[in-house]
Amino acid sequence: MRRVKLEKLHDWPHSPARAIAIQRRLSPRVLRSGKVISPRFIAGVDIAAGRPGDMAQAAVVVLSYPELAVVATEIAQGELNFPYIPGLLSFRESPLVVAVLEKLTITPDLILVDGQGIAHPRRMGLACHLGLLLAWPTIGCAKSRLCGHHQPPGETQGSFAQLVDGDETIGAALRTRAGVRPVYVSIGHRIDLENAIYWVLELCRGYRLPEPLRLAHLAAGGSLKQAKSVVAYQSRLLE
Repeated sequence: MRRVKLEKLHDWPHSPARAIAIQRRLSPRVLRSGKVISPRFIAGVDIAAGRPGDMAQAAVVVLSYPELAVVATEIAQGELNFPYIPGLLSFRESPLVVAVLEKLTITPDLILVDGQGIAHPRRMGLACHLGLLLAWPTIGCAKSRLCGHHQPPGETQGSFAQLVDGDETIGAALRTRAGVRPVYVSIGHRIDLENAIYWVLELCRGYRLPEPLRLAHLAAGGSLKQAKSVVAYQSRLLE
């Protein structure tokens, strides 16, 4: 067990032009290969932001694997000091997400991020940014598409279609549950796409989102009690 140690990659910019320049500089450092084989702890991170001027709340939920029992939950509140600009959300959200991750005393072996990885115009979404800052394996699992195009995936759980931008595969539109819209899975850092798809599916328990992200979403929205009660109920079903 150790506290999170961050790489010093840059100062937090205030201008979009500076943020774009940082993305272009960091993008080549993203590792698009690697596999997570036998994780002990898997985390999900999400952030809830209300109206402009309201305090935002970031949450990290760490689950044991394979039990998927909650072993740690942390919350951090603060202002989002960078404007909302599609493609630059990591500069808006990362400082608060980093603040909540710094509270952990458990080191996850894998982090799922509610956002894009390399499925991003400059191949540098929130999952990539956090992966580089932490030097940990990360997966982007977004509810909507930022760039690229794909054919419709099959309707059965586990079906996916490649997400393509130009001549490059940047992710997958993955059906995590029959009859629901796909999620968009992409490499964050230190993992390949095949392994990223595997873990998103492996961590789903009948919902559209994998459990670490689903519970982090509940936690960020203030439904910690609900999140814990759901996990307790699922644990009883597995007994």
